[in-house]
Amino acid sequence: MAIRKLTNWNDSLFRKKSRVVDKFDERLCSLLDDMRETLDKAGGYGCAAVHVGILRRVVVILDDNGVIELINPIITAKSPETQKVAEGSIAPDSPQGSVIRPQKVTVAGFDRRGNPITVSGDGFLAATLCHEIDHLDGILFTDTVD
Repeated sequence: MAIRKLTNWNDSLFRKKSRVVDKFDERLCSLLDDMRETLDKAGGYGCAAVHVGILRRVVVILDDNGVIELINPIITAKSPETQKVAEGSIAPDSPQGSVIRPQKVTVAGFDRRGNPITVSGDGFLAATLCHEIDHLDGILFTDTVD
């Protein structure tokens, strides 16, 4: 495992769409491990691959129950109830702001071995899932600051 350099908030890479992962191999596992270590060092809760300069649909999130790794995640359900969440980023020079997010979400994706998984979250986890998946589509939380 290695700590990777974080992409600066103002880098145009954050505005690009990430590509679908089609190989579930050792390189992917190394990326996931490095993202986790980088996230730990940064003291954050979520890391999309773009944070470490990689345009792949890969997300690592730290939750009270452990580490969530999602490959090619898609939000499949959102609650009509919303919440106002203070957000920032592990990216250097990131601003902070409040965003309206769904109170609950369900996400479908794959684990590091290519097995299908589903993750449901509410509150802060729901907001973190939305925030990191937005990164995969070139969307920044500042685009929707309340």
